Amino acid sequence: MDSVRDLLGEYQGYVLAYRLRVAVGGRVAPPGPLLSVDGYAARRLERQSLARSLVTQGMDAGQMRRLDDLSGELMFGFWLNPSEVAAFLRAAIREGSHPALGDPAAFAALLTPTERARLGRAGLQRVCAHHLACFTLAAPMLDPDGLTDAFQLIEATRPPLFLDGLPEQDV
Repeated sequence: MDSVRDLLGEYQGYVLAYRLRVAVGGRVAPPGPLLSVDGYAARRLERQSLARSLVTQGMDAGQMRRLDDLSGELMFGFWLNPSEVAAFLRAAIREGSHPALGDPAAFAALLTPTERARLGRAGLQRVCAHHLACFTLAAPMLDPDGLTDAFQLIEATRPPLFLDGLPEQDV
């Protein structure tokens, strides 16, 4: 069972991916509004139920489409799945790219002023380093050592919970 902290971290990743996709715009822009924590949790439970059903009893084409749609809406695997990262970066480049894909200051601008203040300078640097390190997953898919190095950097920079609206946490 996932801890509440892990689930809130997953939601935080969703929000940052959403903000980034809005910033890049074009075809990578999210198709719907940003989900609240409650809305995200409800859709995640639905996705989890469908995934469990797929494993235990299979599913028809409509259920499979719904599972895919939910995975896309929740941006499941956006930060840590090398193929998802690569697909996003290819699409973002086709849309003209965005400074937040490589510049820590531009990535930091995706956070609200309160979130940046909550993190402080060191925390903000860690958050930016973590998320920009996630983009490196796309490059070393053919180099196992590079992939290991990328995951080590990602794990070493795992950010704390800091989003506005989440329960107070120690940053």
